[in-house]
Amino acid sequence: MISVSIAVDHVDILGEAPVWHAGEQRLYWVDAFAPAIRRFDCETGALDSFAMPTDIGSFVFAADGSVIAGMRGGFYRVLLDRRTVAPIANPLPPDPRLMLNDGKCDRRGRYWCASVHSDFIGRRAELYRLDPDLAASRMDGGFIIGNGIAFSPDDSRMYLADSRDETVWVYDLDIESGRISNRRVFFSTADIEGRVDGATCDRDGNYWCALVHGGAVACIDPSGRMVDRIAVPAKHPTMVAFGGVELNQLYVTSASRLLEPEERACWPHAGKLFRIDGLGACGLAEPLFGGNLSTFETAP
Repeated sequence: MISVSIAVDHVDILGEAPVWHAGEQRLYWVDAFAPAIRRFDCETGALDSFAMPTDIGSFVFAADGSVIAGMRGGFYRVLLDRRTVAPIANPLPPDPRLMLNDGKCDRRGRYWCASVHSDFIGRRAELYRLDPDLAASRMDGGFIIGNGIAFSPDDSRMYLADSRDETVWVYDLDIESGRISNRRVFFSTADIEGRVDGATCDRDGNYWCALVHGGAVACIDPSGRMVDRIAVPAKHPTMVAFGGVELNQLYVTSASRLLEPEERACWPHAGKLFRIDGLGACGLAEPLFGGNLSTFETAP
């Protein structure tokens, strides 16, 4: 039986980017506008927060234990326990309203990250790739807001949602070269409640996504058909990630900031972290960033 519970009672402004750290058996995520990275120990219930110097959209873990984050101002390396942050590369055009948003690593250690314009002006959002040699490249563009990045378990597909365009795109992915091609529509939210925000794939290739504005999580099968929709106690769920020892629990971040004042009484759990059990689905361990950062200096 499917059950939805509150995993963490803390309220985020804009919770995003949950990542399960299999080695630590802990869940990490961000509050984009606090801004901070949060760490939750599911066994002890301990919650730690690490303040960031600027808005943060997403992050991945590197093999050396550091964090690579997509933020306002580009890609940064973060040492959480030392509480230090340093820039790596900034591929964004010179506009302070642009920031890196949703992102994930592929299984060759490349960090793919999409951007967003704070004012949603035009189609200014783009897709970037940070390679293990720390070079950043523009891979595609013409989006309103880049979200929903995920990779199929066979590494043949990459997904990218443009939430405001009501569309999830799918690309053919050449995992060895890191090239993407043949962008096409995978799923549209034009006729349903909610828009696709953050997402992940399970072991069977299903695309699990948060339906922001729709108060639910959806499962889309590889053919692009919605096969499940699960309500959560927040109008604005933002992203999902599989976690737990068997990677069979789905964690869901959410936002409190997007509610109108008159809606707050109806959604008292907005901004909290939720956990869905009993889905009968299992996720995949998140890949690590593959760069050699041993000589990279991180300043306080």
